[in-house]
Formats: sequence, structure tokens, C-alpha cells
Amino acid sequence: MTDVDRYASPLAVRYASGRMQSLWGPRHRAGLWRRLWLALATHERALGVDIPDAALEQMRANLDTVDLDAVREYERQFRHDVMAHVHHFGDQAPAARGVIHLGATSAFVTDNADLIVLRDALRLLLGRVRRVLEALRELALEHRDRPTVAYTHFQPAQLTTVGKRATLWLQDFAIDAERLRRGVEEMWFRGCKGTTGTQASFLDLFDGDHDRVRELDRQVATEFGFSRSAPVSGQTYTRKLDSHVLDLTAGLAQSAAKFATDLRLLQHEGEMLEPVEPDQIGSSAMPYKRNPMRAERICALSRYAISLRDNAAQTASTQWFERTLDDSANRRLALPQSFLSLDAVLMLVGNVAAGVEIRANTIRTHVERVMPFMATERWLMLAVRAGGDRQSLHEVIRQHAWTVSDAMEQGAANDLLDRLANDPLFANLDRDTLQAELDPGRYVGRASAQVGEFLDDYLAPLLATLQPYAIDDSEEISV
Repeated sequence: MTDVDRYASPLAVRYASGRMQSLWGPRHRAGLWRRLWLALATHERALGVDIPDAALEQMRANLDTVDLDAVREYERQFRHDVMAHVHHFGDQAPAARGVIHLGATSAFVTDNADLIVLRDALRLLLGRVRRVLEALRELALEHRDRPTVAYTHFQPAQLTTVGKRATLWLQDFAIDAERLRRGVEEMWFRGCKGTTGTQASFLDLFDGDHDRVRELDRQVATEFGFSRSAPVSGQTYTRKLDSHVLDLTAGLAQSAAKFATDLRLLQHEGEMLEPVEPDQIGSSAMPYKRNPMRAERICALSRYAISLRDNAAQTASTQWFERTLDDSANRRLALPQSFLSLDAVLMLVGNVAAGVEIRANTIRTHVERVMPFMATERWLMLAVRAGGDRQSLHEVIRQHAWTVSDAMEQGAANDLLDRLANDPLFANLDRDTLQAELDPGRYVGRASAQVGEFLDDYLAPLLATLQPYAIDDSEEISV
């Protein structure tokens, strides 16, 4: 069979970046395993185990020379992936054959490598979230004063501004960024815990010296950039850590889907459109169409990522005692696919947010269409101050408003102002006074000020903390 005869995940061939795929790829994982074995042997020797110089030298020289075909041959023989790698590494570093994996169980390389990949994948997602925050910040700044119709129940409500609405999206992603950052900073290493987590093999290796066992655990964790290893473990680290990580990715997916759903609705209204390529085709049958295909893809992939959160929770809840193997095949799917999905989602969100098209005239038209209804409370108060009866005024406004609403359904303009200006109950108010109340800027409250306060007081300090995760993202995405 050729590659075109085999199923290939769309996450790999269509959506996710090469960078994220590499993190979860077999070559990167094999390299991590070898680095873990080298670190284990190096620190065991430093703590008194007799390991020759040649063993460390040959291991170090072959960290990136793995032949995955040779590994597969060994695995067919042994039916054990870790031992296949041990034997192949021993072939390439014969002086180390007797000390590779000394005192360790399979989870030493599999679990510790998984935690390294999870941490580094979270870092990559943080870099992508940072790009999203920066793009949405520019959108909020540019349109902080532009009035637009706010919706509750997807019905016109009070006015807001385009920039203020952008801060609602920003805030969701900012919450995610804070939690992702804490997730990276607080990530545990499994460390050197032995077969069932008791460290019995390492205690034997160090002649019963508990201090050296603890020091080996600390030193190996430190070498890989972890401030601590798990206080206790079974054979594996607790799968609650996986569940917590997928809570983070699912949270990001929620924010992305909310943003993309709002954009889809706004594109229907003609107010805000996702970017489009010059030769992009929206429909094979309807040439005029400009569909929100990127936003729809964001929603589709986000939905999938959210569904994987429950998968990790189920896995964590069904582990038996110190370990079972029913987590293994599941985690090979759920963990990488969650990150590949979110990688694709965040690249799309960043692309859309940076290139979104604001249709100012359409927004203005929609505001003008509803402004007379929004001004009714102010007109009522002005008429009362001019000597009118509040209840009678309320009733005549209601009657005119309903009549206008019915007429607008038939395509008529909103002439509520004219109707009230000509009504006897409003005789004490001239038309210019009523007209002045149709200034949209009077109806957005503190929206513009809130944008500035949010960006300065909350977002700017957050972005500063995310500077270490900045990425040079020049990868193309499938749109």
C-alpha cells in the first residue's frame, strides 16, 4: 500500500503546524527517550554508580541517530516498544548496553517524555494565544469608539462599541492564557520512581541510601527544566495531570468557538467579515457567496477538542491501583489530537482576528435603524420635564413604536422621530431637541473608557508575562 491508500489524519495533513506535529512525532519522542537514558546514567554515575566514560560518550554521540525502521524490527520481535528502543540504542552505543535503563521501568521514559512534550506543547499554544491577544488588542483599539448594536438573545439591545465587544473575546483568551502559563510553570516531572513508584530498584542501586535516591530524582528533573517531580507516583504519574491539561485545551477551544460563532453571526449581518483570499471560492454552485469558512472550521475543530476533555477525565477515573495499560492506546490518540486541534484553531483565530474586515457603513446603518427605539426612554423623560404626563406619554410612544416596527417589517424606514414630533403630546418639544437624542455616542456608556482600562490595566501586564513564549510564526495555514 502507498501513502495515498492509507488513512491520514486531517490534523496532520491539513490543519496543524509542522512545529506541533514534530513535538508529538516519533523521532522527537525517540530523542527524548535517549536523552532521558543519558541523564539517568549520568546522574547515577555522579552519585556513585560504576558507569564507564565510554558508555556516556557513546550514548551522547547517538542521541539523534535513531533508526526507526530498526526499532520496528525489534518491536516485532519483543512486542514491547521501550525494550525495542533499548536494544537499538545498545546496538549504537555498545559500551552502554549494560547500563541503559538501569533501575528504571518503561514509564521512566514514556511518562517523563510525555510530560516534557505536554509542557513544550503548552508553551507553543501560549505563543499562539499571545498572537491572538495582540491581534484582538489592535481590533479593540482601532474601533474602541465605533458604536454598534449590542445583542441580548440575539435581539437588538443597548448600544456598545466594536472595540468593547472585542474586549469580551480578549478577556476569554486572557483567562486561558493565565491558566496555561500556570499550567506550564506548575507542571510536574515523574522523575525516577521505579516499577511501582516505591523507588525500590534505585534504593538497591545506592545500597539503601535514601538521600542519593532523592537526589537522583531531583537532579534528573532539574536537567529537563522541571522545578519538581511528582511527590509520589505509581508506575505512572497520575493521569489527573493529563485531565488537567486537557481542561486547559478545552478552555481554549471554548473561547475560540465563542469568538468564531460571534463572527459567523456578524458576517451574516454584514458587519464583520473574516478575511478572504483573492481567488477564494465560497460555493461551487453560487459564485457570489462569501462564506465564513475559517470561523466554521474553528468551531468544528474546537468542538472536537472540547470532546477530548471528557476522554482524559474518564481515563483518570478508571486507572487501577499503581497502573493498568488501558490508558496507553487511548492517550496516544487523545493527547496529541487535542494539541494538534488547538494548534490549528489558534492559528486560524490569529489569522482571522488580524485580517477581519469591519463594514463601517453597514454597522452605522444598523445603528441608525434601531436608534429611535433606543432613544424612547430619553424622549419620554424630556417630554415629562416639559410638562407632559408620564403614563400618557409612555402609551403614545408604545403605540407609535409598534406601528413603526410593523411598517419596518414591510421595508419602511424607521420614522418614529417624525411621528412623535408631530404628535400633540410632544408639542412642547421641537424636532431638533428630539433629533439630538439620536447621537449614538450618548448610548454607549463607558464602553470606550472600558476598552482603554482593560487594555492598559489588565492586558498589558499579562502580555508582558507572556513575552517568554513569543514565537516567530511564519508558517502557512490551510484556509
